[in-house]
Amino acid sequence: MDNILWKIQDTVNKYVVVLSEILKVDVVIADSNLIRIAGTGQYKEKNNLNMLDEGHIAKMVIDTGMKKIIENPRENEVCANCPDRLNCIETFDMNAPIKLNEKVIGIIAFVCTTEAQKKHILENYNTFINFIDQISDLIVSKALEAEENERNLALIGFLNEIIDNTEEGIIVLDGNSNISRANEAGKKILGINLNNNKNINVQLKSTGDMLMGLMEYEVQIENRFVDTIGKMYRINNNDYNELFIFKDPEAVQQKALSVTTTKEKFNLSNILGESKEIQVLNQKIKRLASSASTVLITGESGTGKELYARALHNESERSEEPFIAVNCAAIPENLLESELFGYVKGAFTGADPKGKIGKFEQANNGTIFLDEIGDMPIYIQVKLLRVLEQREVIRLGSNKTININARVIAATNKDLEDMVKNNTFREDLYYRLNVIPIFLPPLRKRNGDIKLLTHCFIHKFSKLFNKNVSAISQSFWSFIEKYNWPGNVRELQNTIEYVINMMGEDGNIDEDLLPAKIKNSTKALSFNNYAIECMEKELFKKAIELYGSNGESKKVIAEKMGIGIATLYRKLKKYNIKL
Repeated sequence: MDNILWKIQDTVNKYVVVLSEILKVDVVIADSNLIRIAGTGQYKEKNNLNMLDEGHIAKMVIDTGMKKIIENPRENEVCANCPDRLNCIETFDMNAPIKLNEKVIGIIAFVCTTEAQKKHILENYNTFINFIDQISDLIVSKALEAEENERNLALIGFLNEIIDNTEEGIIVLDGNSNISRANEAGKKILGINLNNNKNINVQLKSTGDMLMGLMEYEVQIENRFVDTIGKMYRINNNDYNELFIFKDPEAVQQKALSVTTTKEKFNLSNILGESKEIQVLNQKIKRLASSASTVLITGESGTGKELYARALHNESERSEEPFIAVNCAAIPENLLESELFGYVKGAFTGADPKGKIGKFEQANNGTIFLDEIGDMPIYIQVKLLRVLEQREVIRLGSNKTININARVIAATNKDLEDMVKNNTFREDLYYRLNVIPIFLPPLRKRNGDIKLLTHCFIHKFSKLFNKNVSAISQSFWSFIEKYNWPGNVRELQNTIEYVINMMGEDGNIDEDLLPAKIKNSTKALSFNNYAIECMEKELFKKAIELYGSNGESKKVIAEKMGIGIATLYRKLKKYNIKL
């Protein structure tokens, strides 16, 4: 019974009762399969039953799609095969098709069982003909209305299911802008409670800015304002007048972060070093971790400035929030501003039409690391200074300020003080960044750490390349410890990676595996040291010849050489000079 007429059976039954009372005839309605939907009089008890055996006139109407009017049905050839023909009490039948889009979906019949009824219809024939057509059309319109309502109910049910099972915030507004439905995410983002049966009126105002393909909206709830991004859909269906699907801007930022940040947890325990310099530095990092003040990390290239910035972040209370690293030297000057501060739709030619969140917004509640800050153009330095002082950013193409709470850690291998003197770096920005200065010592100044780090890198790369190290020669260590390491830890790591790649199947590591640059530099250094020692030895010999070797002479020699008596004796012993 998927016929559309069955969807309004209750309504149709009411119609036929009223029609029968008004017209003083029986009324019957059946579907296209000749199943009686409604009827009055003797036909009332036959609802929902098949009328194929008796409905010969109705079948003709369904087959032809034309009205059929029959006087004296018992004598008409149409009813010749009806098994109840001889017992039929019908005196007149007026049947009309019920059509939907030119397709017959049922019939309606006015049935007379007395001569008086028949006379009444014949006397008002044209009126009844027009009336049966109008009733047929009315039934179709009611059926369509019921079907539309059914679709709407299905749609509303579907919408409710979506609303309750999505992570995005959704609110449904009625014609008065009151919230009629809201999912848990929407209630959480907007901070509302719908359980107290109080109407909550909201006003949505678009800022005109697009971000991540979504429009920014300012949602006013009584005296509160909530910033969101989303889309508005017009439904115009009583309680479902408007549907607003929206997101918490911070959730969108987290989505962007999934592509631009790392989840790596790097803290002080990951930094190897037993030298006094590193121990002092690590203690300083621990003391500063809880601070929100700006940090400026300086040091030569390869000393691990980003690693220390990450450690500083991960030792702090912000460790569960984003750490956003920006290399100011690696991003083209014309793109750096938009990368840092973001932009809205149409901000500039070639911009993503969806807009983009800037790095400062991404780092909100966390840390932003500005590496190679010395390479930042002057005009962006001005904007950065404003961000540091006002704690707010403005996206390119917008005039709306956005509050941010991000700790700023900057780093450089350049002499910013010298750049300030040469007017290539703003003095006010330098002092704003240099609230907490941290200097990373070069590897050559970290006594004892070179060998420790070398062991660490040998273990790392031998495991990575599935190689076994069986022996490390003393000559290898000699070269490693004497080399100056201008590229610091990064250069040492790359060197050991090269050595492990070059190591043979015997697993022996010796100086032959080292890059030529290191061997040549170390040999040159050894030669220079030897030459200096030879000159120093000759100098002591000449001094003894000149001043003598007695007690007073030794004092004179030490004074002339600018050293103490103890150092003089140590040098004489070293060079095997006998007095």
